[in-house]
Amino acid sequence: MICVSKILNTFVDENLQALKEQGLYNEIDPVEGANGPVITIRGKQLINLSSNNYLGLATNEDLKAVAQKTIATYGVGAGAVRTINGTLDLHVKLEEKLAEFKGTEAAISYQSGFNCNMAAISAVMDKNDAILSDQLNHASIIDGCRLSKAKIIAFNHSDMEDLRNKAKEATESGLYNKIMVITDGVFSMDGDIAKLPEIVEIAKEFDLITYVDDAHGSGVTGKGKGTVKHFGLQNEIDFQIGTLSKAIGVVGGYVAGKQNVIDWLKVRSRPFLFSTALPPADVAAITAAVQMIIDSTELHDKLWDNGDYLKAGLQKLGFNIGHSETPITPCIIGDETLTQQFSKRLIEEGVYAKSIVFPTVPKGTGRVRNMPTAAHTKEMLDEAIAIYEKVGKELGVIS
Repeated sequence: MICVSKILNTFVDENLQALKEQGLYNEIDPVEGANGPVITIRGKQLINLSSNNYLGLATNEDLKAVAQKTIATYGVGAGAVRTINGTLDLHVKLEEKLAEFKGTEAAISYQSGFNCNMAAISAVMDKNDAILSDQLNHASIIDGCRLSKAKIIAFNHSDMEDLRNKAKEATESGLYNKIMVITDGVFSMDGDIAKLPEIVEIAKEFDLITYVDDAHGSGVTGKGKGTVKHFGLQNEIDFQIGTLSKAIGVVGGYVAGKQNVIDWLKVRSRPFLFSTALPPADVAAITAAVQMIIDSTELHDKLWDNGDYLKAGLQKLGFNIGHSETPITPCIIGDETLTQQFSKRLIEEGVYAKSIVFPTVPKGTGRVRNMPTAAHTKEMLDEAIAIYEKVGKELGVIS
């Protein structure tokens, strides 16, 4: 018999039950096989609209071959942290390619996009500083800000007047040594794009450090080059953050910026200093994937075509798809319990589209987040739209 704390046991049981009663408990479904446009769960094939594998590169045959070849030469692990002898020549090549991709002087790679925000923010900001953060920023940004101990000043989502007022107030207060403004490039739950040109103008006016997490923009916006390049602002942003596990299709994250900023992160960012380096096969596959995006917009164009197609189909049926500016297509239901039920019925009918509820999104804004990829066919999307119509009418979400 396992002995555990009675207090812990009571706390966990009571709170798990509360989540289930509120419709906020998330069941995890193991995928049996590759995470492609069609997946298998519990032996059933489902059209997959929940993946962040935007360009379909997670299952790309050329990248699989690169990874397999690299294992034969380098093994399965880097063997150490980057600052001892875990920096392989592959890591150097990757970071050079990422800098080229983002249009910056240098780049540094991490084990995840989450690690990037924990690393970069806390390496630069401290208790004597302030951070202006969009209210809908990703959880990793929020946690990175908290770790830094800087004063966090939230501004209303994409509200440039509110940002300017708070930047002015923070600057004129004289309380802070440095002030940073942080935003997602693409907001993953609604699919809208940050107003980077206006943010840069405000940053210049008040000498703010600019920080853009483009996890959902790299490979998607700016003809694949990202949201910063979409606006032509690669020389105006201090920190460009990205993931290597979404459009890139593998795992990890990166920070791109000026050489001196990257040099500072190499000696002061704790996830870089105290975590074993990315595995060689992953690094080689990532480098090849980035080169593919640099060389061609074919997958990017297919992604957008599929995204527009799905949006048009769902909107025609009467679903509330919000105001997405990217292929991310939320189907906003509202009530958490109904949202969970809607997702469950979609899965039963053959579409894997997971519900997103509080705390990922505000209470009362539950939605099913759909993510068509470059790997979907129109036939798959037509079938998904038909299932949406059936379930939507059955549950009274559409008439």
